[in-house]
Amino acid sequence: MSEVEIIGTPERTVSRRKFIMGVIATGATTSSVGYLFRGSQPLLGAMAVQGSVERLVTLNVNGQQRRVDVLNQETLAMTLRYKLGLTGTKFGCDRAECGACTVLIDGVASYACSVLTQSVRGKQITTIEGLEGADGSLHPVQQGVFDEGGFQCAFCAPGFIMSMVAMIEENPNPTRQEAAQALSGNLCRCCDYDKILNSALRGAEYARRQA
Repeated sequence: MSEVEIIGTPERTVSRRKFIMGVIATGATTSSVGYLFRGSQPLLGAMAVQGSVERLVTLNVNGQQRRVDVLNQETLAMTLRYKLGLTGTKFGCDRAECGACTVLIDGVASYACSVLTQSVRGKQITTIEGLEGADGSLHPVQQGVFDEGGFQCAFCAPGFIMSMVAMIEENPNPTRQEAAQALSGNLCRCCDYDKILNSALRGAEYARRQA
């Protein structure tokens, strides 16, 4: 059997997601080992590039301190999904256009795909997983989305919900036009914007009741 035939007939297949996660996990393990033993290798320390950034960092995510190995050019979206397992943060366009990866950084809605993880050390990061109450109750915005049936495929839902939370923190009683403006940085590929706006206004109503 030729080499081409062997490569073309693998014994088993691996999903794209598992392959990517495996590559990232392998890289993280290798770099962590290098970090742990670098003190015993003065030659490597001397060769380090001046001004290099510490890779093993602590992030404040959903109120918890999370220690993680981060590449210098790694985005927050990559860190959250593939290293911290917070898969509610979605990859859409990966170029700061669709808003699927929206998270809150110090209460401000931000595209996680366009923020370097190294730049958010010391800041408060909130993802969709961090919205529910300690007793498991839904955030008012999440409840509003549930009651209004705001999404079809719901791929974009986490990003929209995070933008809605930021909106009502700044403007607890938005008009429909103000809500549309506040959510204009998020795109829905199902084009279900009418129900999304209904959900946003319902969530704001529930939040006011709890205030």
